[in-house]
Amino acid sequence: SVHVFSPGYVNARLEKETPIFNKQRIDFAPPEKINSLVVSSNQLCMSLGKDTLLRIDLGKPDEPNQVELGRKDEAKVYKMFLDHTGSHLLIALNTGECLYLNRSVQKVRALSRWKGHLIESVGWNKFLGSETNTGPILVGTAQGQIYEAEISVSEGSLFSTNPDQYFRQVYTLEEESGPAPVCCLEIERGIEGKFFIIATTRKRLFQFVGKVPEGTEQQGFSSIFAMHADHLPSFREFPANFGFSEIAFYTPKLRSNPRSFAWMMGNGVLYGTLDYSRPDSILSDERVWVYPSDIDITVNKPISIVLTQFHFLLLLPDRVKAVCTLNGQVVFQDLFLEKFGLLTRMIKDPTVQQIWIHTEKVVFRYHVQRESRDVWKMYMNMNKFDLAKEYCKDRPECLDIVLAKEAEHCFQNKRYLDSAKCYALTQNYFEEIALKFIEAKQEEALMEFLIKKLSNLKPSEKTQTTLLTTWLTELYLNWLGILEGDPSQRNLYLDIREKFRTFLSSPKNKDCLFNNRASIYELLASHGDTEHMVYFAVIMQDYERVVAHHCQHDEYDEALNVLSRHRDEKLFYKFSPVLIQHIPKKVVDAWISMGSRLDARNLIPALVNYSQSASTQQINEAIRYMEFCVYQLEETQQAIHNYLLSLYALCRPDSLLSYLEQAGTNPNRIHYDLKYALRLCAEHGHHHACVHIYKVMELYEEAVDLALQVDVDLAKSCADLPEDDEELRKKLWLKIARHVVQEEKDVKKAMACLSSCALLKIEDVLPFFPDFVTIDHFKEAICNSLEDYNKHIEELKREMEEATQSAKRIREDIQEMRNKYGSVEPQEKCAACDFPLLNRPFYLFLCGHMFHYDCLLQAVFPNLPAYKQAKLEDLQKKLAATSQPSKSHHRPKDADTISLGKGQQSREQIKADIDDIVAAECVYCGELMIRSIDKPFIDPQKYEEEMQSWL
Repeated sequence: SVHVFSPGYVNARLEKETPIFNKQRIDFAPPEKINSLVVSSNQLCMSLGKDTLLRIDLGKPDEPNQVELGRKDEAKVYKMFLDHTGSHLLIALNTGECLYLNRSVQKVRALSRWKGHLIESVGWNKFLGSETNTGPILVGTAQGQIYEAEISVSEGSLFSTNPDQYFRQVYTLEEESGPAPVCCLEIERGIEGKFFIIATTRKRLFQFVGKVPEGTEQQGFSSIFAMHADHLPSFREFPANFGFSEIAFYTPKLRSNPRSFAWMMGNGVLYGTLDYSRPDSILSDERVWVYPSDIDITVNKPISIVLTQFHFLLLLPDRVKAVCTLNGQVVFQDLFLEKFGLLTRMIKDPTVQQIWIHTEKVVFRYHVQRESRDVWKMYMNMNKFDLAKEYCKDRPECLDIVLAKEAEHCFQNKRYLDSAKCYALTQNYFEEIALKFIEAKQEEALMEFLIKKLSNLKPSEKTQTTLLTTWLTELYLNWLGILEGDPSQRNLYLDIREKFRTFLSSPKNKDCLFNNRASIYELLASHGDTEHMVYFAVIMQDYERVVAHHCQHDEYDEALNVLSRHRDEKLFYKFSPVLIQHIPKKVVDAWISMGSRLDARNLIPALVNYSQSASTQQINEAIRYMEFCVYQLEETQQAIHNYLLSLYALCRPDSLLSYLEQAGTNPNRIHYDLKYALRLCAEHGHHHACVHIYKVMELYEEAVDLALQVDVDLAKSCADLPEDDEELRKKLWLKIARHVVQEEKDVKKAMACLSSCALLKIEDVLPFFPDFVTIDHFKEAICNSLEDYNKHIEELKREMEEATQSAKRIREDIQEMRNKYGSVEPQEKCAACDFPLLNRPFYLFLCGHMFHYDCLLQAVFPNLPAYKQAKLEDLQKKLAATSQPSKSHHRPKDADTISLGKGQQSREQIKADIDDIVAAECVYCGELMIRSIDKPFIDPQKYEEEMQSWL
């Protein structure tokens, strides 16, 4: 079978890694046996033999520093103590003396005030200590006393005074048998200035808690111990002991206070965390790891203990055991060879988290590497899944195991929703998990699983997304269908409905739902859930479906609201025919609000269907929208104007005529169809409108004929329209006169027509009158007509006299022009070539310009029309032919004379014709110059050639 959701880590192998505790033997052969070794802040100090002290800066291991103790007696080093900065070294001798060595000096100094006390432990002050001053510290002795002391190195000289500033007893630790050695001391500061002091004996762990007033920290801790002078402080006690105990702490790198502790004592190891918010005891989550059977405190008792983040290490005489603090299991054991000798001590450098172990002749170092690598597994087995996930968040294969375990754990405990959330994050087979919830009849958990799984899918996983989206839709619809019929589940129904709508409108699911909307619609339809079908259609912006739904359910206002809200032109076109039948006014208001976004031509079918079956009042809505288009939007589409005309013709004749008049009489600026309008007006008997249309169409005869049926004054206004055609105008007025005479038989009106039109004469209208009409009616008109004729004759006489005088003046001007001459000076030059004028034939113009004949010909010829150029060339050829000498030298004299005369006459005529063409006007002052103003200086065809000549 093919799994749609396949796991990603089914066969993942967990990496093989190096051990957590990696041992390294230090390449160091001590000249003498090692008595003691301490490390802190990368500073290592070891005591060799009786009198030698070796100091090594581990950052520069090749530069060891050797210091002699300078002891002549048999005293031996008992213990050494190094502070947290690696600067202050205390050397306790078995003789009850104590020496001090600062890192910056070479000389060991005895602490005189400490003499007589065998030092077992030192509690360093990590808050006030510096490289030159320890601040107040606590010192525990083998006799059970706790002393407070301070050591300071003076500046300017090695030691100007004793380094030990003071040494005073503050407390004595006791067990049931009396004072007991102070095995360990630790000073920690909590919140609000509270200090916690931990002190251990062989069987007891004491805690001293108290506040040190702010600003008095330098005065020490005596006030805290004074609080317990009358009563014992709180302590933990265990029955067994092996002569000493040791406590270890773990401090994370970015914190100043320890976070956990481990106390090695006779019965085992007490370990837990430190809670500084607690009032009396900072020890929390305490557990005891009892020594196993292979540890016998009488034979191979533990020697030292160190604590790491998740383990404590026990040093036995021949081996090291590492125990996990999470489950108490021994996870590491390292056996040392006998040749190295018995193991002496184990310590940890708290700053670099390195562990050191030494025998009398060998030093070892453990590196702690990725200690938390398997912690997730332990937390998982402890059902602490949040912690387990925290420690494997960078290891997806481990995280998947933890999530699967957590999911299974929640499922077994019937926490199905939590189980679903975890399963959705795993790489387990999708089908198996889904079937698991189906078999358990946990649909809500199944839905939660599917939702989480869907949210984790990548955009490229389209098939999986489609499957989950469709399945979730089906589950939601099933659940809503069950809850809808149960009134007691109303709140749950509303909650699930809201979740379903959130699911449908989720931006992440949008593309998938859109691509598969047909399937979702089918699901919604199969469940009869019209409410969510509409909701889904809105989300998908499938407004056509939404509007159609409202229309089917007679919810016309809702349908119009959807259209108005989303302003989709195509939907308006589609649903307007239905909506306007029921809510015409609102629909027209919506159309008007859409403005120019709607094409009114596409709405005309809806209006036509509506107006055919509607009343006059309803037609007014159609007219209102058409008027909006014409007057507000200034539509010019012919169909819109034609439809408005039809509505006017049907219901508003008054508006019809005003519309036509407003449209004007210029056919090029009229947007309606004139022929259609004429037919429409004729059908409805609107004669005034028809007359107006005839006028626009310039069919004046038809206009006058129709106007005479309505109103003579209207006909008169039409008759005066053809202003440029007097014959037509006269004909139209004759029509009016005939109508007045023959139809209305009103002689006075007929005479009024004569006065209204100057083109009509009495003789034009006389034929229209019947024979019985007496001349008295026309006497005045006939007299006026005769007077007009007389005036016209006198006018013609005057014009003839003026013409005679004008002809006489022209003849005189011609005669004068024949005798006109001009003078030319010898130095005058041609205006074209600037050479002397008299050298060649020339022309002199009245304007004063003078040109050689050939120069003028060259200037004029290119600007002449083609036919004149051809005529000029022809004349020049004829002139050249007449100037050639005769080939015969023996002609008779009379014949030559006759021939010469004829040739001379012809030659003069040719020259005159050439002059008419060439010298008709001055080339510089005449029309030729004006016509050439827009011609370029350089011929475009010769421009390139001219440009190249200048380069």
